[in-house]
Amino acid sequence: MWPFRPGAPEDTPDLPLIKGEKVIALNPDQSQLTRQYTQQAVRFIGRNRKRPFFLYVPHNMPHVPISASRKFKGRSERGLYGDVISEIDWSVGKILEAIKKNGLDRQTLIIYASDNGPWLGYGDHAGSAGPLREGKATTREGGIRVPAIMRWPGRIPANSVCREPAMTIDLLPTIAGITGAKLPAHGIDGLDVWPLVLGTEGARSPHQAYFFYNRRNELHALRAGRWKLHLPHMYWTLGGREPGSGGTPARYDYVETELGLYDLHSDIGETNNVAGEHPEIVEELLGLAERARKDMGDSLTDRLG
Repeated sequence: MWPFRPGAPEDTPDLPLIKGEKVIALNPDQSQLTRQYTQQAVRFIGRNRKRPFFLYVPHNMPHVPISASRKFKGRSERGLYGDVISEIDWSVGKILEAIKKNGLDRQTLIIYASDNGPWLGYGDHAGSAGPLREGKATTREGGIRVPAIMRWPGRIPANSVCREPAMTIDLLPTIAGITGAKLPAHGIDGLDVWPLVLGTEGARSPHQAYFFYNRRNELHALRAGRWKLHLPHMYWTLGGREPGSGGTPARYDYVETELGLYDLHSDIGETNNVAGEHPEIVEELLGLAERARKDMGDSLTDRLG
């Protein structure tokens, strides 16, 4: 992170670094955040073009409260939320442009993804989960399944699609494998998924299962291949009511879900609980859940791990 100059106008070309500054002076006008993040990312690429670097750009938008700069406000057909997304698109374009301008296009792995699904209660100030069930703050597919795009000209085949599951916990070991970096001595949850990224024929997820924790170390669900098992837990849902608008969220219900097994290959919306039809799959996944509890704990069952 770098210091920002408070109150800088939108057309400020490059925000200068303040030598010795340790405090980040953020512009209180959030409409400038996406632009400022972009400016600093472009400067960082230019300064480090002659050496290996890792750049992480976690845009604050479109997390509420949302805001777009003057050049993007009112420009989309989706209201303010669409304006915000349009400005993020512009930001990604500027970063890609800087990478190419500095001759780094074929030397740079770019990973673009979201951290979670839409905060549905905010309605027109949030995105859509499409056919997926629920959204942010739940372990339903609408809360955890997000788009991911990876780009590395000459390494990752163009227009390739990976249908195997992967998770952000896999990024550390994957990048470490590419760069030859050593992993921590202690155990980590992620595994190297580089064969999936490359589109290697026959490549499969190296994980036996992914475990989805929420709230205070509560094990809510796990996925193994096509199967996803939801363990009994409480979660927030709109319960069919209309979402909020204008930045004011709707009221959520706090409800309990039963043990449920879903085939994500044929039921991406998690609408059909097939636990009764596949008791052997349920038993196998419950065994994996118990192994996770021993390793990582589970406050729902009073396990410390």
